[in-house]
Amino acid sequence: MQEINPEELALKAVDLWKNQWLLLTAGTMENCNMMTVAWGSIGCMWNRPFVQIVVRPQRYTLQFIENSDSFTLCGFPGKYRDNLRHLGSVSGRNTDKLADTSLTLKPSVSVASPSYHQASLILECRKMYSQNMDPAGFITDFPKRVYPDKDYHRIYFGEILKAFTQNE
Repeated sequence: MQEINPEELALKAVDLWKNQWLLLTAGTMENCNMMTVAWGSIGCMWNRPFVQIVVRPQRYTLQFIENSDSFTLCGFPGKYRDNLRHLGSVSGRNTDKLADTSLTLKPSVSVASPSYHQASLILECRKMYSQNMDPAGFITDFPKRVYPDKDYHRIYFGEILKAFTQNE
């Protein structure tokens, strides 16, 4: 992996979220949980490089991110797609879902939350802001289809402290 300045991060952001997905991990090497995320953003907020992620209230990962000051977002080569699908569809509440994949944890450089040996992109992030989505803020009606159970996401902004990409 090669470290790059987060302010020089150049990605196809929509493709990354919509088609490749990312793995959100919060906690520590000894006690963490992860989930696949496909909705979010990457940009600049308060003059800092940041990511924005969303987590539904029923997700087991929510308690880990709430109790952590950091999280990681990792992207993977396409051959790990089935691993990401599994990690996004199975809860870690009652099972070690990571053990059912070929992914292995590794310590991060600047945050307590771990990353992965197999990742081709690692973003180490410190939480900057969080808030529950307010349904009164929706301008269009499409969220009614996304939230039929009114399980609105909690939004997190994370400052990207370190960014690593796979060596070319």
